[in-house]
Amino acid sequence: MPSNKVETKLNKNELFDLLKIFDEEAEKSMRLVAVGGTAMTLLDLKPSTRDIDFTVPSDDKSEFDRIRNTIPHGYKIDVWTNGGIFCVTLPPDYLDRSRDIASYKYIQLKALHPVDIVVSKIARMEPHDIEDIRECIKKCGISMDEVRTRAATVTFAPRQEDYQYQVRIALEMFFGEPKSK
Repeated sequence: MPSNKVETKLNKNELFDLLKIFDEEAEKSMRLVAVGGTAMTLLDLKPSTRDIDFTVPSDDKSEFDRIRNTIPHGYKIDVWTNGGIFCVTLPPDYLDRSRDIASYKYIQLKALHPVDIVVSKIARMEPHDIEDIRECIKKCGISMDEVRTRAATVTFAPRQEDYQYQVRIALEMFFGEPKSK
């Protein structure tokens, strides 16, 4: 569930510092898989991220949510479950493919595999996503076949804005309701 915090730039060390604090508050083990710009920052593919994004196994989400809602941190932190990222869901092997980054007492930190970063960012294709895709492909030597093969395994759920647009078209088509612009 996305948060409403203000976006700021965080580097790798700042991410580690925050997770050390979260680990001190943890009461049980959990796995966090960094996605998007957070993963790219942890993999040294970019110097910083504008927000913090994770996908976590559903069993670990309640503990992470408890911690992030308990500790005042001031960061925008978005968390999805089971390989979900914005409007895509990666196949279950995302966790095994993810790269180990750090282990704390309770938190095992991973970063999404670079190919999974690319296929998840393709779903949005905002200007910063396009640049991130370009950097992942260039710096990690990702091939077109790797992207094509992995993208074929991703489940895409349309964004809410797309759904609302479709509703307006249907109302106009079936009931004569003028679609609003």
